[in-house]
Amino acid sequence: MTVTQESPRTYEVRTYGCQMNVHDSERLSGLLEDAGYVAAAEGDTADVVVFNTCAVRENADNRLYGNLGHLRPAKVSNPRMQIAVGGCLAQKDQGEIVRKAPWVDVVFGTHNIGALPVLLERARIQGEAQVELKESLEVFPSTLPTKRESAYAAWVAISVGCNNTCTFCIVPSLRGKEKDRRPGDVLAEVQTLVDQGVLEVTLLGQNVNTYGVEFGDRLAFGKLLRACGGIDGLERVRFTSPHPAAFTDDVIAAMAETPNVMHQLHMPLQSGSSRLLKAMRRSYRAERYLGIIERVRAAMPDAAISTDIIVGFPGETEEDFQATLDVVRESRFANAFTFQYSIRPGTPAATMDDQIPKEVVQERYERLVALQEEISWAENRKQVGRTLEVLVAEGEGRKDDATRRLSGRAADNRLVHFAVGDHTPRPGDMVTVEVTYAAPHHLVADGPVSVRRTRAGDAWEARQGAPAPAKGVSLGMPTIGRPPAVPAAGACSAS
Repeated sequence: MTVTQESPRTYEVRTYGCQMNVHDSERLSGLLEDAGYVAAAEGDTADVVVFNTCAVRENADNRLYGNLGHLRPAKVSNPRMQIAVGGCLAQKDQGEIVRKAPWVDVVFGTHNIGALPVLLERARIQGEAQVELKESLEVFPSTLPTKRESAYAAWVAISVGCNNTCTFCIVPSLRGKEKDRRPGDVLAEVQTLVDQGVLEVTLLGQNVNTYGVEFGDRLAFGKLLRACGGIDGLERVRFTSPHPAAFTDDVIAAMAETPNVMHQLHMPLQSGSSRLLKAMRRSYRAERYLGIIERVRAAMPDAAISTDIIVGFPGETEEDFQATLDVVRESRFANAFTFQYSIRPGTPAATMDDQIPKEVVQERYERLVALQEEISWAENRKQVGRTLEVLVAEGEGRKDDATRRLSGRAADNRLVHFAVGDHTPRPGDMVTVEVTYAAPHHLVADGPVSVRRTRAGDAWEARQGAPAPAKGVSLGMPTIGRPPAVPAAGACSAS
């Protein structure tokens, strides 16, 4: 009798929400591959489908249950198939998910993502759903096995959780209180990434500039930025997202004085009305926010600043909205992620009086988007004629094939589409280009291109097994573009 070995089970991780979820999904993929699973081919239905969910959007649960419903026939026809639900929505709804979708095999929360392979095996053996959610963090996600999507850029979490109590945000109740990693652990991870070819890291936290609260050093974040400057081969350091209330001048100095820390800042505003900021429990006012921007630009005149803004928060008057427009005009943001307020069940704002009618929110939103687009275009036109160094990316330019261009990010994170010269660069390589055209959401460089081949490009090529560029997953950083009407798959307004 001939015995055949069963083929490895395949997996797919579907990610929704903020950059922290992207970070966690890389760990989930790493855990599954460490346990012997292999990534499913594009277009195939995997044996294990993992939903890493977000609870920020008002209709997040409807979207999840719709997707679960679409998978039910596939699960019925494939006895090997398992479905797992994790992330913020799982932490919030817990056992409700299995009640509404009894064909789900595993539900796990934000604090125990490392348990996924064990829970899948337990569900397979016992033949019943496994629901396991912890109230506090078991293992810091960054210590888990990882399958990183990019060979040249990486997320590095320095903290998880949040100690703020913003009335529109449910994240603190789902992610818990802030937990900080030790600086030595963070720097060791960064060094390992650089040794593997990574050129750019983004330091990640719900509120990065309160880093150090656990070990009693309120200047720890600025020190961490400076320490990253001492890592040979690390060319770009970014961070997201800081909270204006905790933004200190030592961080501005560290940004200005550390050569590999980019002159780019994403700092959520949420509203330009100090009255609404108080109602949001944002613990700063418009004057403080503008003061930070003024000091950043004094230290780094070339800094590109982006933000998050909520339109239509309960009780917002036309006067409040005009205050937001005034701050936008004064701030001259490179771009803004603008969201129409929607009720998040479980947040204090959900039960506030004076919920704004949808048509009023929509009209204000359109005015704000029009103003910001005008500013973004004007700021981008200032880049025409400038020489920029661009980190070549994969998957950033949706029309690159049609235009015969490649795309990447300048040091200030602006998206640049550039013409390919005689030597086609690889994702991870650096190109030097001159900007020839500016649109509101991107720059174009159609002149000569100088290519600098990098270790990151070598690492990307080694992954492909061939030198030809290919489409893949973008960096996941805030991108230049018209913001969606409601928070989209990259948006979390926790900071």
